[in-house]
Amino acid sequence: MRRDAASASAWLLLALSFLAGPVRAAEDAAREAEPNTRVPAGVLRYAPSVFPDRIVVSPAQDAARGFAVAWRTDASVQAPLLEIAVAGDSPDMGQPRRVRAVTRVLETDNGVGHHHRADVDGLQADTLYAWRVQGGGTWSAWHHTRTAAAPGVPLALLYFGDTQNKNVSHVTRVVREGMRHAPDARLALFAGDLVSGGDGEDDNEWGEWFEANGPLPTSMLVAPAAGNHEYFEEFEDTPQERRVLGAHWPPSFALPRNGAEGVAGTSYWFDIQDARIVVLDGTSALDLGTARAQAAWLDQVLADSPRRWNIAMVHQPMFSPRQDRDNAILRREILPVLERHRVDLVLQGHDHVYGRRGGPVSGQATPQYVVSVAGPKQYRLSPEARREMAPVAEDTQLFQVLRIEGDRLRYEARTATGRLYDAFELVGDGQDRRRVELPEGRIDERTCTRAATPKGRADRCWE
Repeated sequence: MRRDAASASAWLLLALSFLAGPVRAAEDAAREAEPNTRVPAGVLRYAPSVFPDRIVVSPAQDAARGFAVAWRTDASVQAPLLEIAVAGDSPDMGQPRRVRAVTRVLETDNGVGHHHRADVDGLQADTLYAWRVQGGGTWSAWHHTRTAAAPGVPLALLYFGDTQNKNVSHVTRVVREGMRHAPDARLALFAGDLVSGGDGEDDNEWGEWFEANGPLPTSMLVAPAAGNHEYFEEFEDTPQERRVLGAHWPPSFALPRNGAEGVAGTSYWFDIQDARIVVLDGTSALDLGTARAQAAWLDQVLADSPRRWNIAMVHQPMFSPRQDRDNAILRREILPVLERHRVDLVLQGHDHVYGRRGGPVSGQATPQYVVSVAGPKQYRLSPEARREMAPVAEDTQLFQVLRIEGDRLRYEARTATGRLYDAFELVGDGQDRRRVELPEGRIDERTCTRAATPKGRADRCWE
């Protein structure tokens, strides 16, 4: 009787699930798709002013000895100051050091803005600094940033896949959850497509990206990769059509100036405690012919690395988990360098799903290739990804926490609500690394149950 009752219950649940499918599809179709930003037409929500905004601190090449700060004001402010002092418990932190910024102009639909950059060198390792930036007759708050410690000190960092669209509406909660799970993080990596771009409100999207990140860009170092949405198509639909880096990228971040030839503004590297981080520009490699130059540069940067751990970040994946995408140029030029140097992690975005796999050499623990997404745009996995990657996920916003301590690197992928989705450790030195899977506490695989998005797109799970 119990078996019959259980069987009947299972059939009932299956029938209800089948009947609910059309109802779910109708409900989704009736829901209004959100725009990329919350800004109504004609509203200047993110116009520049005399008050400093879009403030972000990024690592110097040696993150223990310096950092650089970018910020924005209106056009009345020229070459403002940054003030910095060792943070103290009294409001009197002594006479601050002053650093003069350089300024560049950016005109957008929100008006003419002046973007400023101040490079701060000569700092002490593992020291909490208080700093502020100048506007027009005003200053920002005093912010706290701790410099990197020496090698051998444990390091926590965050990694986010594409944020891209609806940043304030949907990405805010992911960033906050990431900071809650890693309050000791000193670095945040963003794997490209920070904004969507190309829809006539680029500056609003950048404004929303900074608003969604809240205190993160001033409380820890920020290192982004440029994605294809940081570029735009110039002379679109003409024989002269070409990819051009968007005007927002160069002034929005104060990144190290040590990139590959021809890709200096969007490729760079830096050392932070036991890790060397190398950031590549996949769009330039695929569309502008710089793959070989970046591969040669990457080879040299990795060959010279004195750090125990090496992490690469690039927007487009070496192994794409989305159907009908194949970045063959990256696998031909970049992948051999990553494999030869046994890079530990390759952090990627672009495909708006989650997937992890090892490299083409069976039995090697490294590199581990990861694709993730933080924003609400959600695609579907390819059959190949389901066969070759584990774990995988659809319809899931995620963030990642990395912790490095000695000869151990722990990786966790968590959902927007903080639930553990993927976890493993890399243990050991150099060529002798081994991967230890950590299945305890992981939630079940997530798949997309919608037939189409609210806009009717069957190739995506959500807009």
